Amino acid sequence: MFGIARRSGRVRARHTALALATATVVTVVTGCGALGMDSSNAASSGSGLEKPTLKVSILPTTDLAPFWLAQDNGYFKAEGLSVDSIVAASGQASLTKSISGEADIAFSTYPPFFTAKSTGAADMQLVADATSVNAKSNAIVTVPNSPVKTIFDLAGRKIAITAKNTASDLLTRSVMQDHGVSFDKVKWVLIPLPNIAAALQQGEADAAYLPEPYITQAAKTAGAIPVIDINTGATQDFPLTGYGATRKWVRDNPKTLAAFQRAMQKATHDATNDRAKVEPLLVRFAKIDEDTAKLLTLPGYGSVLDSRRLQRVPDLLLQLGAIKDSIDVNSMIGPQAGR
Repeated sequence: MFGIARRSGRVRARHTALALATATVVTVVTGCGALGMDSSNAASSGSGLEKPTLKVSILPTTDLAPFWLAQDNGYFKAEGLSVDSIVAASGQASLTKSISGEADIAFSTYPPFFTAKSTGAADMQLVADATSVNAKSNAIVTVPNSPVKTIFDLAGRKIAITAKNTASDLLTRSVMQDHGVSFDKVKWVLIPLPNIAAALQQGEADAAYLPEPYITQAAKTAGAIPVIDINTGATQDFPLTGYGATRKWVRDNPKTLAAFQRAMQKATHDATNDRAKVEPLLVRFAKIDEDTAKLLTLPGYGSVLDSRRLQRVPDLLLQLGAIKDSIDVNSMIGPQAGR
């Protein structure tokens, strides 16, 4: 009789232990929200990603602030991604790294993506937005001893740009066209952005297209002054930079792409709403001094692609003869996380 009682006690003890263990598991699983993990983060901890190690080709410009923020604040890591950045010399060089497979995703100004599509050089898809022209973030500038004083003085002058059919070329020509200034006889001087301020001082160019931080730096080193803000007329709020990948890579890596996009969306929100988070990153990664980082005008940051807005880019390329045929932007936009 006492034996039966002891066995009944052991059975009840086992049942009690099992119930406690089950309750503990339920508490851990259902308590993720309380620990700061929502269901999307829990599902994106790295398991199931086709390529958890991602290579992104970039340029050291202010446009990359959300990307650096996503790295620095662990947003990529929270999505199960390890992201390596590869610095490229230009937007076109960045695109080439993606086409060759050296990089998975390329950051660039938008024109190279569309010219590659137009010429058949590559079948690229746009996967995330980056920046737009903001008031005073991009300008045509000159120096006090230049013959150029207003935009109407640009006709027939030497104007520095980085390369033909780039954003610097297209936006300069568009602004001149808006004001009825002919660019047929302009001598386009091709100069890398870091060397343009010195070229203006030495008379190698009468005026130049510059984005930030080069506007602020040129003002400090060469006394450069704006001739006209690019954020006017046909180029107001113009889409400037974004991220792209080959159509094959997008097709083969949907979960990896969505993880990248979620991290960038979060980082872009933070960069847009808190400049204090951006300035230290510009000093560290874009190699800008602290004073310049405080003074410069930031571009307009974005992450989600809007086809109606982006259509302005190939339309301008076509208008200025940089591409031969019209391009429907919808055909180039890849899947968007959260849409």
